Order: sequence, then structure tokens, then C-alpha cells
Amino acid sequence: MTTDEAAADPWDTVDALWAWLESDQPVSGSEGLLLRMLKLSEEVGEVAQAVIGATGQNPRKGVTHTWDDVRSELCDVVITALVALRTLTPDAREVFARHLARVAERSLGAGA
Repeated sequence: MTTDEAAADPWDTVDALWAWLESDQPVSGSEGLLLRMLKLSEEVGEVAQAVIGATGQNPRKGVTHTWDDVRSELCDVVITALVALRTLTPDAREVFARHLARVAERSLGAGA
């Protein structure tokens, strides 16, 4: 899959990533499901590590990351969350769209 194909419909890429993960899953069943959800926490931790590294907040290490690294890690969080959602339902696209609409209406008002 090319970058242009992934950008054309990100949900096709999410489906492809989900299928790839499902095809070679070392742990399956409810335990595999829980591990897939926990992967999200790992990715969020990597965002925190990148922010700490970009700001030099660890005096022992100094600046170890860039804000480009932070952006990349945030993208990994989004991808991991969408694949986790796809793991829970084949209707992930619709579930996400409905939820996003509810959040937008609640936050931005009825005209959002």
C-alpha cells in the first residue's frame, strides 16, 4: 500500500493493519483482545517519553527527541486506537463517525 493509497481512505489502511495483526497473533481470545487494548497505553507512554525528550526535562539525558518525534508518536497513538476499535467491531468507521459527531455537537454546538 502506497502513501497515496493510505491517505485516500485511512480506514482501508486500518482494515489492512487489523487483518495483518489478526493473521499472526501469538495470543488470541480475550487475552489477545486485552493485549491489543494495552498496546494503546504503550503508545501513549512513548508520546510522554518524546515530550520529555523534546523539552529536555530529564537533566541526566537532556534533549533526546524533537517535536517531529512527538508528532510521529501521536500518529502512532491514533493508528493504534483505530486498529483497537476495529478489533472490537467491523463497523469501526461508522462507530467512530457517530462518536465524533456527538463530541462535535456537544463541544461546538448543534451547527457543527
